[in-house]
Amino acid sequence: MLLPKIEEIISNSIQTKKLLLEDKKLLSVIEDVTEVCVKAFQDDKQILFGGNGGSAADAQHLAAEFSGRFYKDRDPLNAEALHVNTSYLTAVANDYSYNEIYSRIIKAKGRKGDVLFGISTSGNSGNIIRAIEEAKLQGMITVGLTGGSGGKMKDLCDYLINVPSDDTPRIQESHIMVGHIICELVEANLFI
Repeated sequence: MLLPKIEEIISNSIQTKKLLLEDKKLLSVIEDVTEVCVKAFQDDKQILFGGNGGSAADAQHLAAEFSGRFYKDRDPLNAEALHVNTSYLTAVANDYSYNEIYSRIIKAKGRKGDVLFGISTSGNSGNIIRAIEEAKLQGMITVGLTGGSGGKMKDLCDYLINVPSDDTPRIQESHIMVGHIICELVEANLFI
């Protein structure tokens, strides 16, 4: 019988979101990140996203919400997931290392005032850490989306949204929810 397991998974997802909802400090960080994104777009800056595996899918999803549309039929916003050029990705991984795939493109494209969202459920992904380090050298604003402890990213990011869980699927579900909240509020502020 699968029904009890299905109910348990849904309950665990709800519990993670409930913990997030009850963390006023974390909600305040989400509010601050929303304001940073609004200002970046107002200043004609870009928002970049990086992640691996499911987090790469989340990066691409959130970039598309900004560059396409969310609720409103409006002008596109300058947002991009850093992994979508597979020729670049495989060349850099082969010629340098996988840890350099995002930092090199940030060195080429990143500008002061741009925003980088580094997405890593553990907060310890080497290529995301390198990307954050390079983004800081470029004068970019860094946002980490992680799990409970924040991992190594905790001490590197300007803003850390560390979902209160150590369960990767529950963290990823919450990352998309948080990303959608930010997208909705950014769109509402920019396109009244």
